[in-house]
Amino acid sequence: MIKLLIADDYVLIREGLKKVLKDEAEITVVAEAENGAEVLNKLKKSQANFVVLDINMPVRSGLDVLLDMKRLYTTIPVLILSMYPEKTYALRSLKAGAAGYLSKDSAGEELVTAIQKIWNGGKYISDSLAELLAETVVNNGKPEIAHEVLSDREFQILCKIAEGASLKTIAENLSITLSTVNTYRARIFEKMKFTSNTDLIRYCLENELA
Repeated sequence: MIKLLIADDYVLIREGLKKVLKDEAEITVVAEAENGAEVLNKLKKSQANFVVLDINMPVRSGLDVLLDMKRLYTTIPVLILSMYPEKTYALRSLKAGAAGYLSKDSAGEELVTAIQKIWNGGKYISDSLAELLAETVVNNGKPEIAHEVLSDREFQILCKIAEGASLKTIAENLSITLSTVNTYRARIFEKMKFTSNTDLIRYCLENELA
């Protein structure tokens, strides 16, 4: 039996996913989380053996949670469900340990198929994501997407700056020093060739990272 934990901050999305799954005898929803901080707590308290995880959630992002899950719950597969286009988060999510990436626009038609394929040991990616992965291989592992050169922590901080968080707030949220945040910011600017926060915010808006 596939026992799902659905993590999404919108109750209507969670209810919609449950409706999609209601006729699936071998899939049952045993827990829900409405923010990133709840996910690990709900995993401890439930018998969930599969997580459907939104990327953009309050308190802690889905990518943060995914990284923790791959360290603490190595056998539980994760399907990322996101409103963001694949070029934005898909490659990074797969590298971080996700077993699949599905757009919310496609969830009604593809959710069951994606869950079943992953449960049976496979990976779930769309045709367009497969093309993106193929391009990366052709380019000797160097993706065409500029922000893929960033480490996971640099990428986290990039997105938080673009969302308007102060460096002090970022340091507190990530439990690191302000000096460390400044160091990461400097690395981001160097790698991405930014000269100001305006450049950073413009890039993130154009690439739907914020």
